[in-house]
Amino acid sequence: MTPKQPAPPAEPAPAVAPLSPGVRRHLGQNLRNLYGDVHAAPVTRRLETLIAQLEKTGR
Repeated sequence: MTPKQPAPPAEPAPAVAPLSPGVRRHLGQNLRNLYGDVHAAPVTRRLETLIAQLEKTGR
């Protein structure tokens, strides 16, 4: 009986799949359309309080 040889290590997958410039433009435009109003919305009092607390702690 012969011992089994370990399988060779698989090649690691690329960290980021490349996107074509057209796909990147399409995604960017749709994300801007989706979240543009969120960016322009006023900050609530609760969020202002939380930000002030974070600034006090130096974070």
